[in-house]
Parts: sequence; structure tokens; C-alpha cells
Amino acid sequence: MKQTPTIRAELDRYLKQEGLSLIQFGHIAGMNRGIVSSIVTGNKSMSVNQLDRITEAMGLPEGHFYDLFIENYIIDVPPNMRRIEPFLYRCVELNKLDTIRKVVGAIMDNLLYSPKLFDIAENLFAEGRHEAALLLYENVAQTEKYQHSERLAVCQYRIFTIQVGDDQSRNLRAATLFEPFVERLDEIDQLDALKDLANVYRSLRKWDKVDEIARKMRGKAEIQYSMKHQQNSRECNEAAKKLSRPMFVYISYGDLLCAGVCEAQGDYQQALQYTYAYANLDWVKETDEDTQHWIGLFQHWAEVNTYVFKLLSGDTSVLTDYVEYIAASTNKADKEMVTKLLNVMYAANRYNIDVDNILLRFKTEIDFFAQMNPSADMYTYQVVPEQKTRFKYELAKYYLNRGNYSYGFKYLLDVLSKSLSNNKESFFIRCIRLFERFKQFADVRSFEKYEILVSEGQRERLFYY
Repeated sequence: MKQTPTIRAELDRYLKQEGLSLIQFGHIAGMNRGIVSSIVTGNKSMSVNQLDRITEAMGLPEGHFYDLFIENYIIDVPPNMRRIEPFLYRCVELNKLDTIRKVVGAIMDNLLYSPKLFDIAENLFAEGRHEAALLLYENVAQTEKYQHSERLAVCQYRIFTIQVGDDQSRNLRAATLFEPFVERLDEIDQLDALKDLANVYRSLRKWDKVDEIARKMRGKAEIQYSMKHQQNSRECNEAAKKLSRPMFVYISYGDLLCAGVCEAQGDYQQALQYTYAYANLDWVKETDEDTQHWIGLFQHWAEVNTYVFKLLSGDTSVLTDYVEYIAASTNKADKEMVTKLLNVMYAANRYNIDVDNILLRFKTEIDFFAQMNPSADMYTYQVVPEQKTRFKYELAKYYLNRGNYSYGFKYLLDVLSKSLSNNKESFFIRCIRLFERFKQFADVRSFEKYEILVSEGQRERLFYY
């Protein structure tokens, strides 16, 4: 049986090879002779800080002995969190994810280590070190999968938050796996969790799920808001501070989401009723600056969506006022700009309206949001990119219908490519249908690019002929 090497043996071999005394090496490593001697003789365990000093003094790269450290001081001895915790943080600093996996795998048979690893994961998550945090959350969740604890629910929430990205198939899996854990979260935490779930399902256009979750979020928020003001206790106020938004927002955002569901279903009159509901915020009791900010946002959204729902229901007389409203509220940082102009394109394609002048007027804004990077917020990370894709698709349809084939195919192929990379199967198929409808007008380069993308889609099994 092959014997596992030790850091102590490697250090002893190095000292003999270099002809260094303990005092000389201690001077190089910045450690006193007694500590070096204790490490070499095996009478003393080693901290990660001491290991790093020894590694540097031996002229080896950072983390060179980390796998041996796990073997010598974590697997072969009773686990000690005072030694393991700083080692984990050091592995995070060096981005040694495989080493973290080994450490966690070595100690997670013991359920007693879950709380501490969870705390470390929470610290890493707060610092934005999501890859490392994800490893810990997944292991804690696996260990506690039969515990039905709030900690397990929080782990699943964090896993969901970290995993949501550009791949819509992965997003759907993440949302589906997390949803059953929402009710296990603290009642206050449930509000943000439901908001985030609704935004993901909204980007996936799963309108039944959006409607269900929005109503659930609104009902829970109403209960919490009522309790907060009836009891007016310090405990309620402290709990509310955990939320990412003022509590009333979750009530009004529920109405806004329901309006979006009605819009998707073509029920613009009902969408207007929900819009009028979230526009009326006279019932909100708070008067602080953050509350006033959100009240202003809802009133802004209500104003613009009133134009939108009238426009989409066929009242094209409001188009001029809507465009002037967009122009008056325009700034490059407006993450809603893409949605505002998308509504113009929906109406243009549905009612055959010439909007060339409008597109020219907002060319700068269109170019800007086409290059805009999403933020970490779940709405702007999920919904805004989805709206950008839809805007380009509607642009493609508009230009193709009007015979501007160079622009039409340019936007259509861009959307087709994005749909392929993001696993948006339904959008990919819609693009194919639109291209096939106008393919007789495509130039050679557009046709070649189209065939390449379709072939990739077949390999990825996004669709079948």
C-alpha cells in the first residue's frame, strides 16, 4: 500500500537538500525555530498561514501543498473548524474550487458541520464570491435534504439565485427545483423569493406561473403589511428591513405582474384595471425617501402602461402622446426604454403602422440598450434581456414586412443566434418560420448564416423538422 506523503516529510527533505538549519529556514519563512521544529517533528499541527509561509520560503507556488494539507490535517485527524475555516477562505482567495470540494467532501458526513459551512457560504455570497458559495450551499443542502429546515430552504434560494443566467432551459430547471422550498423560508424572506421566481417565470413567459406566484406574493405581503401597522412592534420593523424593497412594493408589484399576464393574454381592459390599482397608492402609510421613490416608479409605470394597453387594444390615436411621453422621460440609463419601444413595435406590426420616423428619432437609445449589460437585479438580469430579444424580433418582422430586407434579415439572424446560445427553443422556431416566409428575398450571405444556425440548432436538438 502506497504511503501518503506528508508536508512534514517534504519540509524535512527540503532542509536537508538545501543544507538549512531550523533557525535559518525560520528566518527565511518569518517563523521562530521552535515552531519550525514542532512542525518538522510532527508535534504541532499547522495553520494555513504557516503553510503559506513555508511554501513561499521553499520557492513553491501558492497553494502547492493544499491537497497534502487536506490529507494530513483534515482527513487524518478529527476535523477542527478553527483550522478548516481559514483554510476555506484562503482557497476562495486562490480560486481553488476543487480543493474546496475535497475539504467539504471530507467533513460533510457529520451533520454538525452544516451550520458553520452555511455561515461561511452566506459570507461568501454577500461578498459576491458565488462560485465558492454555491459549492457550500449545495453540500449543506444535500446533507440536510431530509431535515425540512429553514436553512435548507435558504440554501435552495441561494442556489436558485446563483444559477439563474442566460440559459433559459437552466433557468426553468432552477425555478422548478426551488419553488417547493419557498414556503419553508421565513415569512418575510418569502416575499423576495416569490418576486424573484415571478421575474424568472415572466422572462420564460410562463404566464400561469406568473399569475399564481404574483397573487400568492400579493396576499402574503398584504398580511405582513397589515401586521406591521397593527402591531407596530420593533420585531416587525426589524423583520421588514430584511426586504430588498419597502413592503408595500410587493403588494403593488403583484398587481403589475397580473397586468402583464392579462397583456400577454390579450385582455387589455383587465390589464388596465390592474394598472389603475397599482397607480393608486394613497393607502401607503410610510413617507420615507425610499417609499417615495417606489411610489414615483409605480406612478410612472402606470402612466406609460395606460398608454400601452390603450394602444395595443387598437386605440392608435394615443401613439403620438405615447411617443412624446417616451421622449420626455428618456435617458440612456432607463432600463425600461427597451420595453417602451417594444410596445411601439407590437402596435406597428399588429396594426400596420409606419414607425420609421419613431425608430429614427430613438436610434441613439436603441443602439445604447442593444449594448447594455444586465445588472445583478433579477428583473433587469432576466426580463430586460428577454425584452431586447423580442424588440429585435419585432424589428425584423417590421422591416421584412416593409421590404427592407437587409435590416430585416440582420435583426432576424441576430435573434436566431441569441436564441440558439440561450436555449430559447420557442423563439428559435419562430425565427425559422419568419425566415422561411421571406427566404426568397435573402441574399447569399444571409442564407448561408441561416443554414449554419439551423444546423447548430439541430445538433443542440432545439427543434426537429
